[in-house]
Amino acid sequence: MSTENPAEETFISHLVELRDRLVKASIGIVLVTVALMIWPGPSHIYDIIAQPMIAALPAGSKMIATGVIAPFLVPMKVTLALGFILALPWVLYQLWAFIAPGLYAHEKRLVAPLVISSSLLFVAGVAFCYFFVFGRVFHFIAEFSPTSIAVTPDIENYLDFVMSMCLAFGATFEVPVVVVILVRMGLVSLAKLKEWRPYVIVGAFVIAAIVTPPDVVSQFSLAIPMWLLFELGLLVSPIFVKVTQAPEEKA
Repeated sequence: MSTENPAEETFISHLVELRDRLVKASIGIVLVTVALMIWPGPSHIYDIIAQPMIAALPAGSKMIATGVIAPFLVPMKVTLALGFILALPWVLYQLWAFIAPGLYAHEKRLVAPLVISSSLLFVAGVAFCYFFVFGRVFHFIAEFSPTSIAVTPDIENYLDFVMSMCLAFGATFEVPVVVVILVRMGLVSLAKLKEWRPYVIVGAFVIAAIVTPPDVVSQFSLAIPMWLLFELGLLVSPIFVKVTQAPEEKA
């Protein structure tokens, strides 16, 4: 005879469900990563990532690898990171499938848009950093490089720089989601956030000065989108609050 009570059985079933969702999410990441390794391949992926830097260097210049296994290890790291980003929708779907059965209808209207918008905004931030910021930053730095210096960046240092910048811009583009959550949860009123606008603008430039290289181009490229996204959050939050209200809140 089973000695488990219903609460224990429910808890165990949730753990089993969580394990299955984690396994499915991991399989999705592995499949995408393996596909990227087959085509276009780690070396070609790194060449694409390195293109903004190569374009800013003098003609014929290349990067260097100071580590023995760096030419193999660094492209593999890039492929793994890209595989996770591309598999992110599948991972978020598994997360949604796990928590959705326990949510009310108005809570589903709250969580689903936040999960989707946050992932899309993160990818948009990474794309903005790669396509708009990198080329301008590298050309700006190259113009200040003395002619007596041969600029030959190390591939590991370049990868660390690229990943930190992409992470910074991806996180920055989450500002509208943060604003919406603060207003929806009642932590800060919309009127108070509008009053804080001057401080937010100053804070955006301070954060940009801390997380970006010490050049004007990259700092403005991060601070201005951060401010504009804050304004977007102010515009969207009242609509989001109205749509996701519970029945008792409407009453």
